[in-house]
Amino acid sequence: MHKLIAIGDVHADFGLLWDALRAASCVDAQGRPTAPVVSGLYQVILIGDLVHPKSAEGYARLIGAEAFDPRDEEHLLKAAREQVRELGRLRAYQEAAPHSVHIILGNHDDAVLNPKFVLGTSGGLRHVEFDPGRGGVMLPPHLHEWMSGFVRELRIGDVQFAHVSPLPAHLHYDDLFYADHSSKRWFRETPEYVQMAGLRFGVYGHTQPGGGILFHHDPQGELSFAMIDALQEREYLEVMYDSTETAQLRSVCAVPF
Repeated sequence: MHKLIAIGDVHADFGLLWDALRAASCVDAQGRPTAPVVSGLYQVILIGDLVHPKSAEGYARLIGAEAFDPRDEEHLLKAAREQVRELGRLRAYQEAAPHSVHIILGNHDDAVLNPKFVLGTSGGLRHVEFDPGRGGVMLPPHLHEWMSGFVRELRIGDVQFAHVSPLPAHLHYDDLFYADHSSKRWFRETPEYVQMAGLRFGVYGHTQPGGGILFHHDPQGELSFAMIDALQEREYLEVMYDSTETAQLRSVCAVPF
C-alpha cells in the first residue's frame, strides 16, 4: 500500500506548498523529506506550474511590497530572486528523495525554460521576470538543468498524473497548445477522454475549477479523474494505491490543510 500525495499548481506560492507538505507529513522541520517519503511509502507528486504568481497581488506578496509594477525592473528582479530561492529549497527537497518526489512540467515552467511565449493573466499581467528580452533575468543554470528534467506525465499503474489532461497533444506547450482552448475546457466538455485513454483514474491541474478539488464520475458512477488546481484553496489530493489489489485504488479524497 502506498499513499500518493498530489499537490496542485503552485504559482510561486511556496508558503502554501510547504504548508501542504507539512500537513501531509512529507517534510520535517529542516525542510527535508520525512521517513515515509524517503522510504517510498509516500509518493509526492507536484502537478506543475511552480513559477509565476497568479495575480499582481500574488507578486506583491512575493516581493514584500504594497503593489507590484511589472514595468519596474527592480520588482522583476525581486520576483525572480524570491522564486529562485524557493526553487532551490524545493530542488534540495526532491534530490533528497528522487524516487519519491515527482514534479510534472507545467506550461509556465516550460515558458521559463524556453521563453518563446509570453504568458499572462486574464487581467493583462504578463509573466516576464525570467525573460531577459523583456526586462527579466535568466533562470540560473543549475535550476534550468533541474527543471529540464521534470516529467511531462507520471503513470503509476493505470493512474495518470499530468498537468493538463490525458491528451498527448496537451503534454507539449507549443503554438498549437496555446491556440487550442480545449486545454481549459476538456474536463467539462469531453470528460470521456480519460476513459478513452484506457485510464482507471487521472489527476490534472492547469485550470482552477473553483470550490476546491473537482471530482468527476463517469456515467457508471465510477470516479474518473480529479482536477486539483486548488492549492490556493488549501486542499491537496490523497490517493491510497495498492498495486497488489485488482482495484488498485483503495481511496481518493481531497484533504484540507
